[in-house]
Formats: sequence, structure tokens, C-alpha cells
Amino acid sequence: MRTHLSVGLLALAMCFAATNSWAACQRLGFSVNDYGKKGPIKDAKRMLDGYIAKWAADRGIKKYRTRKKTVTCELFLDVGVFDEHTCKAAATFCWKGKSSRPKRVAKN
Repeated sequence: MRTHLSVGLLALAMCFAATNSWAACQRLGFSVNDYGKKGPIKDAKRMLDGYIAKWAADRGIKKYRTRKKTVTCELFLDVGVFDEHTCKAAATFCWKGKSSRPKRVAKN
């Protein structure tokens, strides 16, 4: 019984240390609508990576890590010969240190 308790406490301590090593986390997503299914999946993942990089840069975040991406797709249009899907890629990413407010873009 004591072995199970100490193993459980060790596992809990490791999870606590792992989650506290990053200051904050954010979940973001990006949707793509296109013909077929493979293309929108690939594009949604690629566009999500760019969106996360821009989101982090706008807030002064230089070092971050992205967790596993999830992609969900829905059939948008089915015309027999071709189909159109809307695919959304989402991922949680975490960073160390503080983030600042997004930089404002001057309007002309």
C-alpha cells in the first residue's frame, strides 16, 4: 500500500512540475474551407502555425511550445463530382515569461 501511495505522490509531483514550467497557455484555432479534404486539413494546420507565431510575436512571446494539433472537418458542399470541406485545426500552446498586450496597428 505504501508503494502505491509514494508512486502516486511522485506522479502527482511530476505532473505539477511539468505544468508549472510554462507560465501560461492559450488555445487557438484556424478554419479553412476548400475543395476535397486533404488540402483543407494540411492548410488548416499550416495556417494555424502561422497564426500562433503571429499571435505570440504580437504579444512579445519569444519562446513557446505547441501541443498536439487536433483537426475536425465538416462537409460543407457535396456536388457529386467534388466536395467541399470546412476543416478547423486547433492547438494549445504554452510559453514562459510574461506576455504584453498586442501591439496596435496604426490606421491610415
